[in-house]
Amino acid sequence: MSAATQPVNPARLFVREQRALQDPNWIKWSLIAIALSFIGLFICLPLGLVIFQAFSKGIATYWSALAQDDTVAAIKLTLLTAIITVPLNTVFGVAAAWAITQFEFPGKSLLTTLIDLPFSVSPVISGFIFVLLFGAQGWFGEWLNAHDVKIIFAVPGIVLATLFITFPFVARQLIPLMQEMGNQEEEAALSLGASGWKTFWAVTIPNIKWALLYGVLLCNARAMGEFGAVSVVSGHIRGVTNTLPLHVEVNYNDYDVVGAFAGASILAALAIVTLILKTALEWRQANR
Repeated sequence: MSAATQPVNPARLFVREQRALQDPNWIKWSLIAIALSFIGLFICLPLGLVIFQAFSKGIATYWSALAQDDTVAAIKLTLLTAIITVPLNTVFGVAAAWAITQFEFPGKSLLTTLIDLPFSVSPVISGFIFVLLFGAQGWFGEWLNAHDVKIIFAVPGIVLATLFITFPFVARQLIPLMQEMGNQEEEAALSLGASGWKTFWAVTIPNIKWALLYGVLLCNARAMGEFGAVSVVSGHIRGVTNTLPLHVEVNYNDYDVVGAFAGASILAALAIVTLILKTALEWRQANR
């Protein structure tokens, strides 16, 4: 019997196919080493240096830097901005995702494009847009001055700039999921006599809750860490309009190394907590 007519061993054929589909071990371990090197160099090392510099003069100096009036005011303003912007963007994100995935209407594609606008516009440019609108020489500046309403170089301007930068996060997490889910369950609930609100709370929200939490988490992290747009509209007034990222920059420029890195350590801790929660939510979604 010639070699061409000999029966093929299925086990050997399977092994050959598996070997053909797999890269050599040296390629696998080389890619892993490169990835770990980049993570160590560009993520772990900077975070480690932030913590090291923050505690370089002892724990007492670290806590003293955090207890300064300007630092406390910056932390409070950062939390206030997040408390205002995150719920508003959550409501907007759910409403926009619901409208885009459940209805057909003129301008639907335009709305989808506008949701992505903050991703394509530099945060600094978006800050300048608000200055052109609400600044002293802006379109509405004269009316605002006449009615003693202050937006730029005040808390309202910081909130508006943060709202603009962060509003895509919730919507962009929900739209693909809701498009994939379809509306069969909502239609079934409505056909059984459930009202629109009851269908929304009993059917839609349970189906999207993990993606919604994920979007809220990312929105909150960006709101607390935003620098570019807030820097333009804040005016850098110590203890008044400096959020925590701006306060870190001011301290660093004033050669207050411990104060700067103490504030940066809070932002770093926020990033780590966000990463942990993000991983947990992704794991929960994958299991679901």
